[in-house]
Amino acid sequence: MKKYISLSVKCPHCGKSLMDDEELLNGKSSIKLNIQTNSSRGVIYLCSYYECFDYTTEVPLTEKEAVEFTCPHCNKELNTKEECRVCHAPMVSLLLQTGGKVSLCSRTGCSNHYVAFEDLSTELQKFYETFGS
Repeated sequence: MKKYISLSVKCPHCGKSLMDDEELLNGKSSIKLNIQTNSSRGVIYLCSYYECFDYTTEVPLTEKEAVEFTCPHCNKELNTKEECRVCHAPMVSLLLQTGGKVSLCSRTGCSNHYVAFEDLSTELQKFYETFGS
Protein backbone atom coordinates (compact mmCIF):
# COMPACT_ATOMS: atom_id res chain seq x y z
CA MET A 1 0.00 0.00 0.00
CA LYS A 2 1.39 3.38 -1.01
CA LYS A 3 1.97 5.84 1.85
CA TYR A 4 1.22 9.45 1.01
CA ILE A 5 3.28 12.24 2.55
CA SER A 6 1.68 15.64 3.04
CA LEU A 7 4.28 18.40 2.77
CA SER A 8 4.05 21.70 4.65
CA VAL A 9 5.73 24.57 2.84
CA LYS A 10 6.58 28.22 3.39
CA CYS A 11 7.68 31.15 1.26
CA PRO A 12 11.43 31.30 0.58
CA HIS A 13 11.26 35.12 0.80
CA CYS A 14 9.10 36.04 3.82
CA GLY A 15 9.07 32.65 5.59
CA LYS A 16 5.29 32.64 6.08
CA SER A 17 3.35 29.41 5.75
CA LEU A 18 1.71 28.76 2.38
CA MET A 19 -0.65 26.19 3.88
CA ASP A 20 -4.39 26.87 3.74
CA ASP A 21 -6.46 24.98 6.33
CA GLU A 22 -9.75 26.20 4.88
CA GLU A 23 -9.27 24.93 1.31
CA LEU A 24 -8.73 21.18 1.68
CA LEU A 25 -7.64 18.92 -1.16
CA ASN A 26 -7.85 15.16 -0.61
CA GLY A 27 -8.60 15.78 3.07
CA LYS A 28 -5.45 17.83 3.77
CA SER A 29 -4.56 21.52 3.88
CA SER A 30 -3.75 22.84 0.42
CA ILE A 31 -0.85 25.03 -0.69
CA LYS A 32 -2.16 28.49 -1.53
CA LEU A 33 -0.30 30.52 -4.16
CA ASN A 34 -1.09 33.49 -6.38
CA ILE A 35 -0.76 32.86 -10.10
CA GLN A 36 -0.68 34.92 -13.25
CA THR A 37 -1.14 33.63 -16.78
CA ASN A 38 -0.96 35.50 -20.07
CA SER A 39 -4.65 36.42 -19.73
CA SER A 40 -5.57 36.50 -16.02
CA ARG A 41 -4.50 36.29 -12.40
CA GLY A 42 -5.88 34.72 -9.26
CA VAL A 43 -5.29 32.04 -6.65
CA ILE A 44 -4.43 28.36 -7.03
CA TYR A 45 -4.65 25.68 -4.36
CA LEU A 46 -2.25 22.77 -4.85
CA CYS A 47 -2.58 19.35 -3.25
CA SER A 48 -0.01 19.06 -0.44
CA TYR A 49 0.53 15.31 -0.92
CA TYR A 50 3.84 14.58 -2.64
CA GLU A 51 3.18 12.95 -6.05
CA CYS A 52 -0.36 14.41 -6.20
CA PHE A 53 -1.03 16.84 -9.04
CA ASP A 54 -4.59 17.88 -8.07
CA TYR A 55 -5.38 21.58 -7.81
CA THR A 56 -8.29 24.00 -7.80
CA THR A 57 -8.37 27.48 -9.30
CA GLU A 58 -10.82 29.85 -10.93
CA VAL A 59 -8.11 31.03 -13.32
CA PRO A 60 -8.45 29.40 -16.76
CA LEU A 61 -5.25 27.44 -17.40
CA THR A 62 -4.16 26.49 -20.90
CA GLU A 63 -2.37 23.17 -21.34
CA LYS A 64 1.41 23.63 -21.60
CA GLU A 65 1.27 27.30 -20.53
CA ALA A 66 4.01 28.48 -18.14
CA VAL A 67 2.45 30.22 -15.14
CA GLU A 68 3.99 32.83 -12.83
CA PHE A 69 3.66 31.93 -9.14
CA THR A 70 3.89 34.48 -6.30
CA CYS A 71 3.56 34.38 -2.52
CA PRO A 72 0.10 35.40 -1.25
CA HIS A 73 1.75 37.19 1.70
CA CYS A 74 4.70 39.16 0.28
CA ASN A 75 3.79 38.94 -3.44
CA LYS A 76 7.37 38.02 -4.39
CA GLU A 77 7.89 35.77 -7.38
CA LEU A 78 8.44 32.08 -6.64
CA ASN A 79 9.54 31.09 -10.15
CA THR A 80 13.30 30.60 -10.20
CA LYS A 81 16.02 30.75 -12.83
CA GLU A 82 16.27 26.94 -12.61
CA GLU A 83 14.92 25.37 -15.77
CA CYS A 84 12.71 22.26 -15.83
CA ARG A 85 14.69 19.28 -17.13
CA VAL A 86 11.59 17.98 -18.92
CA CYS A 87 10.02 21.02 -20.63
CA HIS A 88 12.48 23.89 -19.94
CA ALA A 89 9.93 26.14 -18.16
CA PRO A 90 11.01 27.92 -14.95
CA MET A 91 10.83 25.85 -11.77
CA VAL A 92 8.94 27.09 -8.70
CA SER A 93 10.72 26.65 -5.38
CA LEU A 94 9.10 26.47 -1.92
CA LEU A 95 10.77 25.79 1.42
CA LEU A 96 9.75 22.76 3.45
CA GLN A 97 8.76 23.51 7.06
CA THR A 98 10.97 20.55 8.11
CA GLY A 99 13.97 21.87 6.15
CA GLY A 100 14.98 21.60 2.52
CA LYS A 101 12.87 22.59 -0.45
CA VAL A 102 10.33 21.28 -2.93
CA SER A 103 10.50 22.40 -6.55
CA LEU A 104 7.83 22.01 -9.19
CA CYS A 105 7.51 22.94 -12.83
CA SER A 106 5.55 26.10 -13.65
CA ARG A 107 4.14 24.67 -16.88
CA THR A 108 0.56 23.36 -16.81
CA GLY A 109 0.56 19.63 -17.44
CA CYS A 110 4.25 19.02 -16.68
CA SER A 111 4.66 16.72 -13.69
CA ASN A 112 8.35 17.37 -13.02
CA HIS A 113 8.99 18.01 -9.32
CA TYR A 114 11.45 17.02 -6.61
CA VAL A 115 12.37 17.43 -2.95
CA ALA A 116 15.91 18.50 -2.04
CA PHE A 117 17.64 18.66 1.33
CA GLU A 118 20.55 20.98 2.13
CA ASP A 119 22.08 18.78 4.83
CA LEU A 120 20.92 15.34 3.78
CA SER A 121 21.53 13.40 7.01
CA THR A 122 19.97 16.03 9.32
CA GLU A 123 17.04 16.78 7.03
CA LEU A 124 16.31 13.09 6.37
CA GLN A 125 16.24 12.48 10.12
CA LYS A 126 13.73 15.35 10.57
CA PHE A 127 11.74 14.05 7.62
CA TYR A 128 11.51 10.50 9.04
CA GLU A 129 10.64 11.83 12.51
CA THR A 130 7.83 13.88 11.00
CA PHE A 131 6.46 11.41 8.46
CA GLY A 132 7.54 7.99 9.78
CA SER A 133 9.12 5.13 7.88
